[in-house]
Amino acid sequence: MISPVFVILSCPFPRGLRLSFQIMKFVLTSLLLLAGIFGVAFVRAEDMPANALLVLAKHDNTLAIVDPSSLKVLSRIPVGNDPHEVIASADGKTAYVSNYGFGAYHTLAVVDLMAPRALPSIDLGALRGPHGLAFAGGKVWFTAEAAKAIGSYDPATKSVDWILGTGQNRTHMIYVSPDTKLIVTSNVNSGTVSIIEKTIGSQAGQTGHLEADWNETVVPVGKGVEGFDVSPDGKEIWAANAGDGTVSVIDVASKHVTQTLAADVSGANRLKFTLDGKLALISMLRGAYLTVIDVGTKKTIKQIAVGHGAAGIIMQPGGVRAFVACTPDNFVAVVDLHSLEVVGRIQAGQSPDGLAWVMRRADQSRIATTIPSSK
Repeated sequence: MISPVFVILSCPFPRGLRLSFQIMKFVLTSLLLLAGIFGVAFVRAEDMPANALLVLAKHDNTLAIVDPSSLKVLSRIPVGNDPHEVIASADGKTAYVSNYGFGAYHTLAVVDLMAPRALPSIDLGALRGPHGLAFAGGKVWFTAEAAKAIGSYDPATKSVDWILGTGQNRTHMIYVSPDTKLIVTSNVNSGTVSIIEKTIGSQAGQTGHLEADWNETVVPVGKGVEGFDVSPDGKEIWAANAGDGTVSVIDVASKHVTQTLAADVSGANRLKFTLDGKLALISMLRGAYLTVIDVGTKKTIKQIAVGHGAAGIIMQPGGVRAFVACTPDNFVAVVDLHSLEVVGRIQAGQSPDGLAWVMRRADQSRIATTIPSSK
């Protein structure tokens, strides 16, 4: 097939235009050479899958968009320094990435998933060390670890519209209920979980409107608590304690630890329930296994060999598979949740970590893609 670029540049033009087209030819040739050097192939626009997996590569400072059916990377977008967590908007059009740096950075990277391309980042100012992310009620919710705070960013007004101090050290991960009335955070160095509930306060001045207030209950758990999840029925919070190797089971109604599981998960990084709530998966940054606990019996039923360590975990919509970021090994493991075996790997970049899903309608699915070549 004859290249369209070759046809265009081979056509005769008036003398006055030849120099311009010679320059254009040089630029295009340079771009093609760079593409060969960096192993990138430029292709025409293709349809985005209805569901797509987002993978952060920390050492590459990129966000990869992955087709979960073929396990192929569709696009890579730069997302700034030290990206750790990623979340997609409810309409599947935008992704938000926390630039962490243990408090060195104070931005959220923004990605247009329809193009795809990087958009201007969000400057959080004094809210340094953003890490955990959630999207609920049309807003981006984030932790600001160095500021001992959490906040929300409103894309409609392009502003941080709410901040709450936790008073805890290293407020790291965050969960926000769909109705935004319940927030849960893990506070790594304090060894606590914060349960924050929205209440209705007194009337505000002459407006007659009832203002929202928040009550925080700080629940002591174990050393180095980081990864946690809220059960699908909303009744329990399971928190993995990296320093103790235990899992704290918190009753949401009473806000007390009801049981501590000796799960042998020292160095635990993330804990996620399967969508049916029957299993809990725990990754360990320095462990060779993904630990699987039966939620009903609270017993470990399997340890799945995934590599030399793992971080982010996410369940595929439909509950068939789990995806696990194996950070030291530079791949994402695909785990079949029926056989509890690794059935595939995704080469999404150096030091994969944060994972998220994009859920989009068919009429939103056309994006331009930049696909890594097979070289």
